[in-house]
Amino acid sequence: MTEKSDTASSKGELKNDVHIEKANPGEVSLVANLEALIRNPLAGIPREQLMRDVADFAKEHDLEDILPQLRTGALVAQSPHDLDSIPELEATDREHLVREHTHKWRLPRPLFLTIAICSIGAAVQGWDQTGSNGANISFPIAFGIGAPEGDPNYIRDRWIVGLVNSAPYIASSFLGCWLADPLNHFFGRRGTIFFSGVFCLLSVLGSAFTQTWEQLFICRLILGIGMGAKGSTVPIYAAENSPANVRGALVMSWQMWTAFGIFLGTCANLIVYNVGAIAWRLQLGSAFIPAVPLLIGIYFCPESPRWLIKKSRYRDAWKSLVRLRHTELQAARDLYYIHCQLEVERQYIGQGNFFTRFFELFTIPRVRRATLASFTVMLAQQMCGINIISFYSTTIFADAGADNLHALLGSFGFGLVNFVFSFPAFFTIDTYGRRNLLLFTFPNMAWSLLAAGFCFKIPRESTAHLGLIFFFVLVFAAFYSPGEGPVPFTYSAEVFPLSHREVGMAWAVATCLFWASVLSLSFPFILATFGSTGAFGFYAGLNVVALVMIFLFMPETKQRTLEELDYIFAVPTSKHMAYQTGTWLPWFVKRHILMDKSAKLKPLYQFDRTLQGDDVSEVIEHEHTPHAKSETVVSEKPHDEKL
Repeated sequence: MTEKSDTASSKGELKNDVHIEKANPGEVSLVANLEALIRNPLAGIPREQLMRDVADFAKEHDLEDILPQLRTGALVAQSPHDLDSIPELEATDREHLVREHTHKWRLPRPLFLTIAICSIGAAVQGWDQTGSNGANISFPIAFGIGAPEGDPNYIRDRWIVGLVNSAPYIASSFLGCWLADPLNHFFGRRGTIFFSGVFCLLSVLGSAFTQTWEQLFICRLILGIGMGAKGSTVPIYAAENSPANVRGALVMSWQMWTAFGIFLGTCANLIVYNVGAIAWRLQLGSAFIPAVPLLIGIYFCPESPRWLIKKSRYRDAWKSLVRLRHTELQAARDLYYIHCQLEVERQYIGQGNFFTRFFELFTIPRVRRATLASFTVMLAQQMCGINIISFYSTTIFADAGADNLHALLGSFGFGLVNFVFSFPAFFTIDTYGRRNLLLFTFPNMAWSLLAAGFCFKIPRESTAHLGLIFFFVLVFAAFYSPGEGPVPFTYSAEVFPLSHREVGMAWAVATCLFWASVLSLSFPFILATFGSTGAFGFYAGLNVVALVMIFLFMPETKQRTLEELDYIFAVPTSKHMAYQTGTWLPWFVKRHILMDKSAKLKPLYQFDRTLQGDDVSEVIEHEHTPHAKSETVVSEKPHDEKL
């Protein structure tokens, strides 16, 4: 590093932005990446030196039996764009490397199994949320906390109902999410998912047999422990096992199948709504169904190779990668590349105990920027107002004049739209990008929510009253599902360095679920005090605030390896904000409002080429361009799309 004193800084000083001006040529700082460069950690290493390094790595970690694969894999990782320069590469391996990009959805079966089990875990999360939605009609009356409007106990009972509904989110944000860090440390990703599944199974069965609202409140607190640990681990597990070019689509299965779980929950609510006094018990208890295959299936999945590398279990990481990739060469390439980038990460960031790493979320610049971005996108999920529909849609439709059956049918329609419209994100999140999906959907969520609120002003006698409310709620859900639905958990699972990934994800999910608990607790009171129009208008305004926050604080992460994101989040927040307001926004106005086709966008990020030699040509990805596919400016030589 070049400092004002021209002396080498210590590790402690490397964590301070104050004295750092600029990296030396050939060096990219993970502290203050002022040039917005992205480095391949193997770039510029002479072939002979690279082979010696690989041999030393294999000897140190008892991997000498796979030394030939590691050597070839290291050469591929060093020059993924120039496979013809690697004579050791066999034709079969070359074909598989090309097919990674031309047939990216042909994934190994163990990887599909892993994503399927993660999807079941997400469905558990969604079903757990929806059981209380249908039960809200009945359990308050059964427990004597359903006083009608005008009764002296009406406001008190509204607060109690809100407290019961918010219980899982309170427990998740204050305990469940933070347990994920020590659980992951001792038991790994799979063990933590199993632990959380046990809580999600037993607590919902207990909820079905409660006799007082206090007992139900305690059962839902226990449910929150499982939900928090699971929500903090499953997206990380999926992200760490997935290739970079489809990681977003695979990790977003969390939200897509959470939406599917919500849909299944609304189906269960409808099926049992007319069975009498036990209907609400069946609605709450039915969420045990997806928890059973989760507990069984996680046993057959491979452990996260990055977690195994973090534990210096390189042999086990190799075995896991062999299962998760098509060929041993691809597994060897990823094993050595991950190891090298993590060595760079440790140099700048280091590792510590839980409390040290928690405080470093706010003190180490690279980690702090990830903390801010994940906080922004998670908070935005609650600010957008989706959970006033997820938690209380049946209540909202009933207040709009629907009977119990039609209120449940309205919730069923919401759940169906929420699931169906998550599919577009599956195909766009890795091309259109996480950030662009949000910038497009948030303005549309704002106006549709506002329109739904104003429709409550239509006289109830009019057939348009309930119909338009229902319509605009579905429009809101249709815009939410491909944007703020899948992005937050996908984004938060990938932005933190491996050393801080568990505690960082715990922070992100705790942020999300804490504000979900605030929303769940307060919305019955807000609805009673301000009415439906005021409540919907309030959240429409919050959508606009969230849009501004995302625009300023959230970098794009699409098609980057988890290790490359270290360089993205080493760019100072001030530089990112200046680019968005001074470069991207003027370009967007000229190109898409004034329709000036000659407008050109100067990219923020580019690959560092100072150590890569003349054979490596310039690659700049225009990741801020809002098109369905990323645009890449490439010189004469062909390059790997991942760059």
